[in-house]
Amino acid sequence: MKKKQLLILDKERISYKLRRMAYEIWERNSDEKEIILIGVEKGGKILADNLSALLKEISPLKVYTTSVNINKKNPLNHALDFERNLSGQTVVLCDDVVNSGKTIMYSLHAILSYDLKKVMVAVLVDRKHKSFPVASDIVGHTIATTLQDHIEVETKGKEIIAVYLE
Repeated sequence: MKKKQLLILDKERISYKLRRMAYEIWERNSDEKEIILIGVEKGGKILADNLSALLKEISPLKVYTTSVNINKKNPLNHALDFERNLSGQTVVLCDDVVNSGKTIMYSLHAILSYDLKKVMVAVLVDRKHKSFPVASDIVGHTIATTLQDHIEVETKGKEIIAVYLE
């Protein structure tokens, strides 16, 4: 039996949320010349790519994107796919949904081996069920859910088209 889905964000609302998030990233980093967005595979990478495109449109920032792949069964065995040295850089770690904070925490572990200038966390949907001491700096949408609920972010290619509560 398929779970019932409730539409939380449609394509138009997601577009508004993404643009607002991009402006907030720019405002908080207006003194920077460049910024690196690191997306947690897969949904976070799509979010990072979308935010990158918007930042390039609205700001003079040089924006670079990459991804981090966290093995949820063995989170200390991670892969950071980036050719550049991150030391001294401003980084925004992006994920589509944050729940317990575990994935964000292990993703931060992967990038904190570099001597970063600044690191921020941006998420499209924050569920507020933190088990780990992680705070999202830039949030598209916050929703109160039960622990049994699931948030599904629907994508098509590099586009985020809907967010559902299951």
